[in-house]
Amino acid sequence: MAQLTTILLLIVVLLTATVSGVFGMAGGLMLMGALTLAMPVSAAMVSHGAVQFVSNGWRAVLHRKHINWRIILMYGVGSAIAAGALALIVYEPTKAWVYLMLGLVSGLAWIPKGVFHLDAAKTLHAITCGLTVTGLNVIAGVSGPLLDVFFVRTTLTRHQIVATKAATQAFSHTVKMVFYGVPLISAATIGLPPLWFFIVAAPLAMVGAWLGGKVLDRMTDVNFLKWTRWIVTGLGLVYLVQAAQLFAAT
Repeated sequence: MAQLTTILLLIVVLLTATVSGVFGMAGGLMLMGALTLAMPVSAAMVSHGAVQFVSNGWRAVLHRKHINWRIILMYGVGSAIAAGALALIVYEPTKAWVYLMLGLVSGLAWIPKGVFHLDAAKTLHAITCGLTVTGLNVIAGVSGPLLDVFFVRTTLTRHQIVATKAATQAFSHTVKMVFYGVPLISAATIGLPPLWFFIVAAPLAMVGAWLGGKVLDRMTDVNFLKWTRWIVTGLGLVYLVQAAQLFAAT
């Protein structure tokens, strides 16, 4: 990977970590699209998982007093079930397929609240959340819009939503890193960024999470939900166009 490309991706890491720090998602969608453009799909998945693990993990630490630990426990159960099922399959998506999935996943942000009566605060719902969100995270690279479906009906504040979602995503990104990373160990051409990319990306992700938290403090719950939906939708449309172009070229 060219050094200029690596530097540009580091800037994207900072920007997307900041966006995620504000909205609890959207940043992951942006980063996945940029990484997929710059490197092979498997390498992009591993790189995305590593950066997002740091970003989400640090965001969870910053807002740890707002985390709902009961939801985290139940989500972990569902995530473990998903990991066990994924260990039995082989999945190698193309770039066109990844962009298509990113675009379709973004559309989940528009699911009416009344369609699915899901609440992450309920035990079975939290387990289902861990199972489906982790599975989608591996298949599409991101799962924020689906995760959000389980939180729109909760009585949690915006700080509790961001903190709890950040902690849950740490599970999903770990599973994704293992799923795509293990085959890369024996691959002749790994395609991952240089080691210094990850060394620099980690603190940048932390800074972005901190900056996003400052913006979050100044937002209202109404603006928080409104801006999340429109940002995710815009990204989804861009990715669908990209997918169409790639499929047309094949």
